[in-house]
Order: sequence, then C-alpha cells, then structure tokens
Amino acid sequence: MTSLALNRPGARRPDGEGSVQVKLDARFEAGTAKVFAVYGKGGIGKSTTSSNLSAAFSKIGKRVLQIGCDPKHDSTFTLTKRLMPTVIDVLESVEFHSEELRTEDFVFEGYNGVMCVEAGGPPAGTGCGGYVVGQTVKLLKEHRLLEDSDVVIFDVLGDVVCGGFASPLQHAERGIIVTANDFDSIFAMNRIVAAIQAKAQNYAVRLGGVIANRSKATDEIDRYCDATGMERIAHFPDLDVIRRSRLKKSTIFEMEDSPELKAVQDEYLRLAAALWVGGDPVEALPMKDREIFDFLGFD
Repeated sequence: MTSLALNRPGARRPDGEGSVQVKLDARFEAGTAKVFAVYGKGGIGKSTTSSNLSAAFSKIGKRVLQIGCDPKHDSTFTLTKRLMPTVIDVLESVEFHSEELRTEDFVFEGYNGVMCVEAGGPPAGTGCGGYVVGQTVKLLKEHRLLEDSDVVIFDVLGDVVCGGFASPLQHAERGIIVTANDFDSIFAMNRIVAAIQAKAQNYAVRLGGVIANRSKATDEIDRYCDATGMERIAHFPDLDVIRRSRLKKSTIFEMEDSPELKAVQDEYLRLAAALWVGGDPVEALPMKDREIFDFLGFD
C-alpha cells in the first residue's frame, strides 16, 4: 500500500506507523481482568461516574483497580478522600528507576477495597500524556496489579482523542462514553465513537455503550443512538445529592439514605452487574462532524 493510500480518509493504518498512533508493547496486557476505558466531554462527570462504578463493582464482590489518567490527578479522591501522589511524582522521586518503588508508593486503597492509582502527567505543554499512561501500565504490570484485579477502569482525560490519551483503549475490552443530553456532549461523544472504532481495527477494544449523566431527559441521546446504532446502557439524573457527594469526598454509597439516592445506587449496581456479565459489543456508525452538527441543530 502506498503512502498516498494510507493518507486517504478512513484508510487503515497499523498502530505505530506514522504519527497518528502509539504502538502498544505486547508484554503489558491486563491478564484476565475486564478492562473498561471511560471517555466523554470534559467536565461531564467521568470521574464521578468512574468512581461510583468502581464502588459498585466492589459491592458485587469484584477486586477493582481504578486508574486516573488526567494530569489533575483527581479521579479517585472520592474513593481515597485525598489527592494521592501520582505515578509520575513517585517515579521522579527515584529518578525513574522503577525497580526501587514499592506497590504502596503509588497504589492506595480506597472505599470498600477499591485500589486507586493516579497516573499524573507532565507540566502543561511539556510532555506526552500517552507516555505517562504507558509508564503507569508498565509499572502496574511489573507489580502484578493488573493480573490481581477482576476489573480495571481507566478514567481518561476529557474528550481528547489523540494517540496519547487514546492509549488506554489499547488495553481495554470496552470503551464507555459518558454524555449529557446536550449538543456539546453528544458532539464530543460522536468523535469518541470514531476514535474507539479506529483503535478497534488493531486492538480488542469495542464500544460498550453510553452512560447518560447529569440529565433529567435522554431524548437527544436516544435520538442519536437510534440514528447511529449506539446504545444507552445507564442513566444518572442531575441530582443535588450526587453533586454533594463530590463536595463531601464520598461515593454515593456513603451518602445519607433517600429514595432518589437509592435509585441511583441501584442503577450503578445494575450497570456493574451487566458490564461484568458482558455481551455483544455495540455496533455504531458515527456521523461526520458537519452531519452531526446539522443533526443536533434546530431550525
């Protein structure tokens, strides 16, 4: 195949060829753990969703590892009640001699036994997030933490779909998207669907569906799903008790009882059980940017 053919829109390019992909080291697979990578528009509530889903998996008896992949390193604080040292922090402290690190230097136990890792990242504009994720996975593998987990959840930075922050998809079984019932969130979801499908050409990852979050209604999400073949797998409404759980540095399973909170807890437990059982991947056909712009717009 010529280089011109590889540059055609939609042409398949093996990971690592050219500048559009980051090649995966095959030595660092995740064993038998079920691995999920969570994406979505920035600020949509991915960390809240990921942490509560991790807690739900732990509630049904699974050994869970959550990996925060945002340089802000705030993915897991509702599980651990604090901002933890990051993998990059501790590697830097030993001049990147990873053999000097102990597991307890970078892995911290959170709510109900969920194990928590924050990858961290370089200062803004100075490094590659994909490199940080790769180093984190390498370290976890060396310490056998991936093999010792039943479920691994990557909570990934915003709606970035570059090769670096798409690298968790190289390890994942399912890519899950969090969205709200609005234009910007669904627009971002559409691009993430395309990114997951690009990785699916060369890796085992497949679409796992979309979680509607911070939304009273789901009509626009459902309309998009009907048009593309996407599937909504859960719905978490915009409730004040969920907002307050972040302020209290708590999962929803630690908040005061109420009927509306019980419904959210039950939905997380149902979602965790369904993801554990698994099933056929979602087959969706994303729209082109201009197409979805028109699809979501109003005259």
